Amino acid sequence: MSAILTDPDRMHYAHPDDGPCFYLGTHEVQWLESPLFTGSWPVPLFISHRRLALRKTLPRSRTPWALDSGGFSELSMFGGWRTTPAEYLAAVQRYEREIGGLEWAAPQDWMCEPVMLAKTGLTVEEHQRRTVANFVQLREADPYMPFVPVLQGWVLADYERCARMYAEAGVDLASEPLVGLGSVCRRQATSEIGDLVTCFAEQGLRLHGFGVKARGLAEYGQHLTSADSMAWSYDARRSPAIDGHTHKNCANCPTWALAWRERMLSHLAAAPKQLTLTA
Repeated sequence: MSAILTDPDRMHYAHPDDGPCFYLGTHEVQWLESPLFTGSWPVPLFISHRRLALRKTLPRSRTPWALDSGGFSELSMFGGWRTTPAEYLAAVQRYEREIGGLEWAAPQDWMCEPVMLAKTGLTVEEHQRRTVANFVQLREADPYMPFVPVLQGWVLADYERCARMYAEAGVDLASEPLVGLGSVCRRQATSEIGDLVTCFAEQGLRLHGFGVKARGLAEYGQHLTSADSMAWSYDARRSPAIDGHTHKNCANCPTWALAWRERMLSHLAAAPKQLTLTA
């Protein structure tokens, strides 16, 4: 299989000297064109296909961004992917054309948390097989679209098997500009994720951590190329609104999101295992 054909100079994560990139997760599509996020140091955003697919018209992006496929929601609701690969590819092509600034897109991967296995009735290995097959299908259908492979599993041996599946399919993960590490965001209270990140980073993989919390970034972020989080919205929903704001809470508030991001970056900069994130 040929390497991805997108221009690496446009990819925010393709410049390791800049340090790992942190994508601020949001369900507010209009933030892509908001001046609040597009100053001298643009804030990279992470947005779900499920939000964008609802829009008849799309904003023109003024900041770098990456696309979440919305797999967790789709598998949770339907026990499988209702969106076909052809439909998803057409949507990503539209986002690339109409929004611009798309740095990478997740494939239609299959999460391997026990709750997901209960929803689908399938095994971890079958979820992995479908994850790899989908990436290969999307890449072959349009190698110019910036899809990234995602490793799925539950324990280290699972992820190692998934890596072998990619190799058998002709995908050299070490040559990919980015490799997602899936099924990690809901179990970061243990050392398992740090072991996974360290293992694959030592193999030369440039990793993206989906939904990594501040604690996780402080502990193993030095091994990540990028990460994303929208924990700010969860925090805001359970906190009083900022003084002077008229909304019930700040779960959709860019001021809260940016302030949360700055606090997190400051916290990480002071952590014993420092992670210097791009601003």
